[in-house]
Amino acid sequence: MRILGIETSCDETAAAVVDDGRFVVSSVVSSQVDLHARFGGVVPEIASRAHVELVGPVVADALGEAGVDLSGVDAVAACHGPGLAGALLVGVSAAKALALVADVPYVGVNHLEAHLYAAWLEEPELLPPLAVLIASGGHTLVVIVEDHGRYRVVGQTLDDAAGEAFDKVARFLGLGYPGGPAIDRLAREGSPDAIAFPRSMAGEPDFSFSGLKTAVVGHVRKHPESTTADVAASFQAAVVDQLVAKLVSAADAADAPALVLGGGVAANSALRARVEEVAAATGRRAFVPPAALCTDNAAMIAATAWWRLGSDGPTPLDSGVDPGLALPSTA
Repeated sequence: MRILGIETSCDETAAAVVDDGRFVVSSVVSSQVDLHARFGGVVPEIASRAHVELVGPVVADALGEAGVDLSGVDAVAACHGPGLAGALLVGVSAAKALALVADVPYVGVNHLEAHLYAAWLEEPELLPPLAVLIASGGHTLVVIVEDHGRYRVVGQTLDDAAGEAFDKVARFLGLGYPGGPAIDRLAREGSPDAIAFPRSMAGEPDFSFSGLKTAVVGHVRKHPESTTADVAASFQAAVVDQLVAKLVSAADAADAPALVLGGGVAANSALRARVEEVAAATGRRAFVPPAALCTDNAAMIAATAWWRLGSDGPTPLDSGVDPGLALPSTA
């Protein structure tokens, strides 16, 4: 089954064609970073307007790269939440229209669930149970995947998401937007042990990054002699330590033999290296998707839709979007 997926939950306009939920035939992503950079973050109205302009050409490019037209797809899927309301509406409306024209099912996909399925695009034979860390600008949670469609959310952030903390610290340090890649690059020039930033909620399943952000601001103001590279490296180390510790703890409790990363923060080089290192040290396998499958993309939407179509059937065309949609614990 060949599914066309559309992703417009935030500031990436994406479309992809995926076969049987596992095999990426094409994947096109149009970034809006340049549009939002001067504002230091995503502006919802600008994002929505850009999606309106881009979704048609991006879908056409994805179909063209796949060598098919709309008659060659068996279903059309879109992310219906969580995300920015206006942005979600653009993708969902486009997907419904295309599904009607092609006379094929429409499938609404949970963005967080899609991050789980990105792992299967890289490792089609991957078998549960899995301990998955989803870390992005809007979400940070650890999920135990018991089976397809059966999840347990065992920890999540109580305040800032990890990606949000990266962006806020980068803005304070004058590194620009997006903050994650900027801090990742600069951290390679500094020492992760230069400054002892706190690791919040040690021994607890949930995350907290607001105190760490405040600690960075306080340190820089009290110690202006600290190099920005050392601050960036030490901050990044504190985030990575917290993410990895809670992922491994969840894997231990669930006896999960594999560690999986998803979400935009999963593109961070230090996090990727640590997860692979810890997996090897604990006799586990690490599944770290390529950066293109960590950040928002439509291939993961189409992959999830294949599983959801098989288990739940088509999504009614009168369904809407849900900006606050959560990943339910179903296991």
